[in-house]
Amino acid sequence: MLFGRGKKSKAERPESAAADAAGADVAEAGTPGSGESTAKGDFRIVKGPLDITEIDSQDGYVDLGALLIAPAEGLQLRLEIEEATQRVVAVTLDLGASSLQLQAFAAPRSEGLWEEIREQIGQSVASQGGEVEEIAGTFGPELVAKLPAEAADGSRGYRAARFMGVDGPRWFLRGVLGGEAALERDAAAGLEDLFRRVVVVRGDNPMPPRELLQLRLPKDAAVPGQQGAPQGGPSLEQPERGPEITQIG
Repeated sequence: MLFGRGKKSKAERPESAAADAAGADVAEAGTPGSGESTAKGDFRIVKGPLDITEIDSQDGYVDLGALLIAPAEGLQLRLEIEEATQRVVAVTLDLGASSLQLQAFAAPRSEGLWEEIREQIGQSVASQGGEVEEIAGTFGPELVAKLPAEAADGSRGYRAARFMGVDGPRWFLRGVLGGEAALERDAAAGLEDLFRRVVVVRGDNPMPPRELLQLRLPKDAAVPGQQGAPQGGPSLEQPERGPEITQIG
C-alpha cells in the first residue's frame, strides 16, 4: 500500500465546495461520552463504519489519528493539506480508477447530521450550476452530484461525485466517491467495502458539532528518500491523478 500527500485546492474537486457545508456552525455543542448509539438507529453496527469502542484491537490498521484505515491490495492513500494552515483536512483512498475522500466531524450526542448536510450539499451544488440526485445507497440516503466542467479538448462536460454519510456515536463520517465509482456501482464496490471498515476515533474532548476531527500522518509512514524507514509501513509518494471529466456532448 502506498501513501501520498497532496495540497487541498477547492477549485480542483467538485466535492470541495459542497464539503464546506459540513463545517458550518450550529447552535448545540457536543459533550463527552462514549459508546452511545445515534438517534438514527443501529444499522451502522451491521454495515459499518465502526467506532473505536466497537473493535477489539487497532493492530493492522493505518492510524491517521481520527480515522483508522484497513489496508487493501493496490490501495494508495493521500492526505489532503490545507495550504493556509498546513492542517490535514481529509484523506483520499485511491483504488484503480476511483477515489474515496474521507472526513470525520464531531456531532451532537442526541441526533445525526447527515440529513441536514445533504440539504446543504444540494444547495451548494445548485449554486454552482450543477445538479444533484438523492438515491438509496449502501449506507442509506446518498447524493450524486454533477458539476459543469471543461474537458482537455475544450468541450463541455461534468465532474461527478457521490456523497455518502453515516452518523455514529457523537461523530459523522462523510465519504465522497470520485472517478468511475461516482456513477458505476460495480466500480464502487471495493471502496464501499473500505468505507464500511473505517474506524472513527472521536475522543472524549467536548467539541462543537461539525468541527473536523484531527487527522495526522501515520507514525510509521516513510517519505521517499528517507533513511531508516520501517519495513512494511506505507510509503509516501506524490499523487498524480487529477479530477476526472465525463463528457456530456
